[in-house]
Amino acid sequence: MALFSLPFPKKDDDALPSGVTRPTWVVLDLSGPYAERQPTNPVQALLNRTETLEALASRVEKLRGAAWLHGVLVRFGEFTASPATAHAVRGLLASLAQDKRVVAYLPHLTMTTVIAASGAPELVAPESAEVNLSGFGVESTFLGEFLKKHGIEFENLRVREYKAALTRFSQDHMDEHNREQLQAYLDGMEAAWAQDLAAARGVSTTQAAGWLAADLTSAQGALAAGVITRVAYEDELIGPASRPFAAVADLLMPHRPAGAKAGRVAVVPLVGAIVTGKSRNNPVPLPLLGGPMAGSDTVVAALRRARQDKTTKAIVLYVNSGGGSALASDLIWREVATSEKPVVVVMGEYAASGGYYVATHARRIVASPYTLTGSIGVVSGKPVMQEFNRRHGLNPERVGRDRALMYSAARPYTDEERDHVEKGILEVYDRFTTRVAEGRRLSKERVNELGRGRIWSGQDALERGLVDELGDLRTGLERARELAGLPADAPAWNVTPKGHGPLPEFAQEAAQAARVSVWPFGTERVLTWFDQEVRVR
Repeated sequence: MALFSLPFPKKDDDALPSGVTRPTWVVLDLSGPYAERQPTNPVQALLNRTETLEALASRVEKLRGAAWLHGVLVRFGEFTASPATAHAVRGLLASLAQDKRVVAYLPHLTMTTVIAASGAPELVAPESAEVNLSGFGVESTFLGEFLKKHGIEFENLRVREYKAALTRFSQDHMDEHNREQLQAYLDGMEAAWAQDLAAARGVSTTQAAGWLAADLTSAQGALAAGVITRVAYEDELIGPASRPFAAVADLLMPHRPAGAKAGRVAVVPLVGAIVTGKSRNNPVPLPLLGGPMAGSDTVVAALRRARQDKTTKAIVLYVNSGGGSALASDLIWREVATSEKPVVVVMGEYAASGGYYVATHARRIVASPYTLTGSIGVVSGKPVMQEFNRRHGLNPERVGRDRALMYSAARPYTDEERDHVEKGILEVYDRFTTRVAEGRRLSKERVNELGRGRIWSGQDALERGLVDELGDLRTGLERARELAGLPADAPAWNVTPKGHGPLPEFAQEAAQAARVSVWPFGTERVLTWFDQEVRVR
């Protein structure tokens, strides 16, 4: 972050603070993925160029209250955040624009950068800007035929038709149900995009949606269409430096909430595939499996610590997960359902399958319009290496009961074993739909209509009663404070279980990563899991 005087033409209503002879501006760089959670050290969070949303929100509040500050130039670099995160950034810039002049500078006009930048009243791009406003799309590679050519088949038992987990391994193409739900999700995202841009640019939703088919290829074209407000290079925006050092020092100091004595809100993260045991890291680069894994022991311990902390009056559970182990999801659900303190669930990019299961009994569920949620369904399966073993001279021999080895990859399920597995996943599906029906006050028949493994965008989930409102972590914290009767500036704290440091366990136990297998769920085969990493383009 740097301070400058800018030669923008002043508006008639622009008033300078007392003692300031020229408009003083801050240049705020936004780059990176912007995870939700803030590092333990608030000064480090404020100085970190790849900061979290929490740190950015703290910085924005400081900028809003700086009397010497005239405006903020928000410079988008390699902004790699998801649409859900971009929507949260949009809200932060919109709140800043209530008090300061905010100008967004966009060398790359992409679907996600314009979501985030639309919180600023003024959008500027250089003449040579890269323009890619072609809507959202996903691509998934199916491995069924490839695996069969190498002697590997995949058993995939699922409830029900929309439950697409593992189909990439068992099928050689996308089935129509999966195609239908993915298209509906993308349609929902594009509708949310059009609503965001229409509100920001003061046009109709129809006009904003038309930009996706307008074949925009240049900044001048985007200006003519109304997507941006000006074409200019950065050096045309930044003028001679002005350095109020006292103000700079003030910006780097952590914010101290005035309402700390009344109580605080605990923030518990649930990020990555849900597994039993402790949270850890999986180095295997598989969709929704590589990276952090949320262990039920760790998440439950954090929730219990928040419940037992006398100064904590409410809990926010931040979920960014495609689900995972049915058992682990249920154990975490139990802690949410039995909490005597109000629990608000905030959904990030994903809160699907087990990621939705854990949220059903929260007092309030907040989702981004771009969140991928739902996927109320169950799946079980295993690879079958029988032909692979034959081709390569491998000969597994078994002794004892066949049922004890039913999950072995050496052979397919027998008909009896397949019936046994299907009975188990139907029982889990019934429990899942019961949880949703009770928590969301819906009939089981209605939940089954919404379930069957189908995914929903946050906007569609709101319309169907699966979530309570659209927003982000700031919204969730506001609702938690309201439910607990806390002041609006009551502090929030990030919870780690007692006996653990401020970093996730996987960061403290890096040596354990080498022992993590491709299948991270241990002996568990019944999953509430959405295994497709939907990376929109």
